[in-house]
Amino acid sequence: MNYTSTRDNSRQVTAAEAIVQGISPEGGLFVPKTMPSLTEQDLAALSQMSYTERAQWVLEGFLPEWTGEELSAAIEAAYGGDRFEDGDPAPLSRLDESCYLLELWHGPTCAFKDMALQLLPKLLPAAAKKSGCGKEIAILVATSGDTGKAALEGFRDVPGTRIQVFYPEDGVSPMQKRQMTTQQGENVSVVGIRGNFDDAQSGVKRIFGDGQMAKTLGERGFSLSSANSINWGRLVPQIVYYISAYCQLLADGELQPGEQVNFCVPTGNFGNILAGYYAKEMGLPVKTFLCASNRNNVLTDFIATGRYDRNRTFYTTTSPSMDILISSNLERLVYLLTGRNDAETREKMKALGETGVYQLTGAELSALQREFYGGCCGDEDAAQTIRETFREYSYLCDPHTAVAMNVWKQYRKRTGDQTKTIILSTASPYKFGDTVLAALGETCPGDDFARLEALERISGLPVPASLAALRDARRRFEEVCTPEEMGEQVLSFLQ
Repeated sequence: MNYTSTRDNSRQVTAAEAIVQGISPEGGLFVPKTMPSLTEQDLAALSQMSYTERAQWVLEGFLPEWTGEELSAAIEAAYGGDRFEDGDPAPLSRLDESCYLLELWHGPTCAFKDMALQLLPKLLPAAAKKSGCGKEIAILVATSGDTGKAALEGFRDVPGTRIQVFYPEDGVSPMQKRQMTTQQGENVSVVGIRGNFDDAQSGVKRIFGDGQMAKTLGERGFSLSSANSINWGRLVPQIVYYISAYCQLLADGELQPGEQVNFCVPTGNFGNILAGYYAKEMGLPVKTFLCASNRNNVLTDFIATGRYDRNRTFYTTTSPSMDILISSNLERLVYLLTGRNDAETREKMKALGETGVYQLTGAELSALQREFYGGCCGDEDAAQTIRETFREYSYLCDPHTAVAMNVWKQYRKRTGDQTKTIILSTASPYKFGDTVLAALGETCPGDDFARLEALERISGLPVPASLAALRDARRRFEEVCTPEEMGEQVLSFLQ
């Protein structure tokens, strides 16, 4: 299988080259030229498999340069052993007869990013060898909170790699900041920026597009890559858990063969929900994708009108991983909506860069609305959802999952659609202890770990070991810079 760029169809690369490069030289994102097929018979067979076996089946369709043995070893290293609680990377919790929560936060950093960022560090060094890169891979990451820690943990001390993470200094939760700034490893760097996630993401993209920077780093023996979801190697492992969730419901007798489901996804950068759309393109029976946003509702407006407009107030919310106004992965969907028209996609992305706005055609908007529903939820409604969900189901969710649950309820009330729905639960409530305690009407202690203990008493759920271990962790990284100084930070790190 070959891959091409959303902005240049003449560019053809292998899967290994797409993963190493991360982003195409002209700024486009790599996409598969064709999609593997997923039949009803395949789903029946996969329903009898484990998560790791399902992962192998899916990845073999997208990564043909890897042998079965290589993929099996990578998958086992990523998901096996005690890396995930109870040995199940993506368990389902049943709320009622029509709603299920796909829990994607049982990995080492308690967020869904572990699902991809435990595997990518196994794929990237191998991809470098297969593509003849010959250089040390320098990974740059912009994070709104969860990606940073998951990438740091995944790439920690991986031979042949270095990783530098940029995060908004005042735009992540206290626990997210503690996770990143105490990170261990000899090949890691963490820098806060004076700005928001969009500033960090734009800064990383600017570095990737800087020819002089690439030349300088090349002379030093480095090749730039990314662990953000703009990298296809980040996106493809996420396709697995959509297919696995459906197959698990088949295995449990909760679905009949061929029965459609909805997925509701708390969404910022659009990578997570896009992975589900790719699963549908393969053949997964999905009726509607519910795109759930917080107060930064640029995607909600886009799905309603076809107009993407980032020229709006940026809000810092209680669901910080979704505080995003430039959804980079949306470019991949736009490319598909245009009929894989690279020139049209290129023009839309140029307009976004220059004016902050682009507009879908009527036909493109109709195609978008056939697949996606957009809804949003503010902090107060999210808090109420946390409280009501705990009271009604004894289920404690984090604020991002609460946004998704609220949007699902809005959708069902508005449309009357009773299709069984899988809500993606993207983070442990313990990562946002202050917000969750406040939502429950509880006194919020000032100390991070007192908050963890309070949540444990209230919920009866044990504090994740990886978070409890941070109590005695020493802060290693204090550096803060402006977005304009990010290039200097990279050059200083990659000596």
